[in-house]
Amino acid sequence: MKGDDSIYQALGKTEGISKIVNDFIPLIQADPRISSFFTKIKKEEFGALLIAQFCELAGGPCQYKGKDMYDAHQGMQISNAHFNALAEDLQIAMEKNDVPSSVSNRLVAKLAPMQRPIVSK
Repeated sequence: MKGDDSIYQALGKTEGISKIVNDFIPLIQADPRISSFFTKIKKEEFGALLIAQFCELAGGPCQYKGKDMYDAHQGMQISNAHFNALAEDLQIAMEKNDVPSSVSNRLVAKLAPMQRPIVSK
């Protein structure tokens, strides 16, 4: 037994998480506050990594196999404002997919510890 998968279930499992990520990526690419960080991403690859990461954090059966957050964001000069903009865009993507705020808040709480390794200024 892996543990609590209630967030994963409430997000609609991998299918629901995929829908959220598919709405999330265009939001961050269009957000003038952070779009410059996402100009060179490979959308399919990036999306697959996000889906696996969110799925794993939500207690689902997926396993994130990407870089750790320190290595993935090294030298990018990401500020708290950038991090918060991304979190806001994620909230919007979840709202678009009718995720209850209680559930989206629980996922964001799981992502919050990543702020330290991501933010560099």
